[in-house]
Formats: sequence, structure tokens, C-alpha cells
Amino acid sequence: MSPPLIRLAGPQDVAHLSEIEISAASLFRDAGIEIFPGEAADDPIEFTPPDIWRPIVADGLVWVAETGGRPAAFLAARQEPDSLHILEFDVRREEQGRGVGRALLSFAIAEARRRGFGGLSLTTFRDVPWNAPFYASAGFAIVERPDAPEWLIAYLDRETGRGLDPARRCAMMLRL
Repeated sequence: MSPPLIRLAGPQDVAHLSEIEISAASLFRDAGIEIFPGEAADDPIEFTPPDIWRPIVADGLVWVAETGGRPAAFLAARQEPDSLHILEFDVRREEQGRGVGRALLSFAIAEARRRGFGGLSLTTFRDVPWNAPFYASAGFAIVERPDAPEWLIAYLDRETGRGLDPARRCAMMLRL
């Protein structure tokens, strides 16, 4: 398999982002991992509406990895104080385990360095093998609440407000 083509997302990619997000989320459901409390197996998988992605794409903070001429993964970020914060990072289920996600994450790390950020941050599940352990293998470290900046704690608090179990979530940072 040839390496993915990684590029800045454009308006034409917005429709694909939801497809990728749903495909990636199906892995949680099929593995029996309940993301939101009370989630039923036949509930539709929630996804981020295109209207949320459009301004982030316009800001030049979404990258797409293409395989076979189609978007296979995306990483969306937001600029925070001295950090590029990863809002969403999804790989189509059929592309997982092929290095597409690792290539895209490596690209985002290089891009953050090129743009002069002091690091990257994200929030994720502590106990899901393809979440915190994956990021740790790329150099990210868990930042516990007492050591996290206020803006990063705010991301965790918003997730708790959406029903995510705070004991299962963590913030991670990679210092550049």
C-alpha cells in the first residue's frame, strides 16, 4: 500500500467528514464500547454537522488523508494558547491499522512545529486501545487536571456536560 496523500481540507471535503466520523465511530459500537450513557446498539451514530466543520476548514485547520483517490481520514484542530488542539481525528474503519492515521498524526505534528506551536493537545478515552495508548505511542502524555491549562480543562468539562464519563476521559499533550 502506498502512503496516503495528506493535504489541507477544502470545502469539497466537508461532506466526507461526517462519513469518516461515522465509519470510525462504528468501531466503538461493534467493540461493545458505550460512548454515551444509555446508548442503544441500534441508535444512529452521532456525527458533527457540516456547519460545524465549514469554518474550521476555512481557517485552514483540517487535514485530510486520501487513499485510492478518496478521503480516508481527517484531523481537525483549533488554535489554543501555544498549542494546536486536536478537536477530532477519525480514520475510516476499513483504513484503520494501515498506517493512515499515524501518517496523518505525524503530518499534524510537523505542521504544528512548522507553525511555531509549543505542542499539541487532545482529549480522548483512557481505556480504549486505539485512543490514549495510540497517542502515547506517538509521544503524547496524559496531563492530569491539576497540571492542565484552564482551556484544556474546559474541553474535558464540556465533554462531561455532554454525558461522557469523566473517569474514562483524559487530556493529553505532546510538547514540541
